[in-house]
Amino acid sequence: MDGRATVWFTGLPGAGKTTIATTLLGLLGPDSSWPVMLDGDVLREGLNADLSYSEADRVENVRRVGEVALLLSRAGHLTLVPVIAPFAAGRAAARKRHSIHGVPFVEVHVSTPLAVCEERDPKGMYAQARRGELRAFTGVSSPYEQPESPELVLDTTGLTPEECAKQVLTVLDALGILGAGGR
Repeated sequence: MDGRATVWFTGLPGAGKTTIATTLLGLLGPDSSWPVMLDGDVLREGLNADLSYSEADRVENVRRVGEVALLLSRAGHLTLVPVIAPFAAGRAAARKRHSIHGVPFVEVHVSTPLAVCEERDPKGMYAQARRGELRAFTGVSSPYEQPESPELVLDTTGLTPEECAKQVLTVLDALGILGAGGR
């Protein structure tokens, strides 16, 4: 393999998706031209700023993110995508698009329990959702459909971000994605 692939981190808000992806980016080495990260929060500020959090717009958000990831991966990047992506159909569609183009799609379910995510609550959004100030908040008032067969399931409880990122590296190695030039 040539290192091009998409690593799709999905899970509840506060599960640790971005932290693990950022840590993985650091472990991959100083060559910043190869691995890239498409952070869901950053994409919501720009590319997807026109989208709300309605179910239809969440579906469109995931579709757009999947297409950008595919473009980058087809161009030779290892694309790290930490996004909630709450619906199984959206993740399956992104996987299918990658498959059509012969680009590996590695789904990592960051399966941190809801109680742990709420305890972390880095943005205070769970507390707002519990008070009824946020509608359709994933894990509280909007569903999160867990992946049925991801390449890796990570429960971050009791693990450091580095330990989690190393587990992702192990999977990427096993799949042959980090071959020559990968690290």
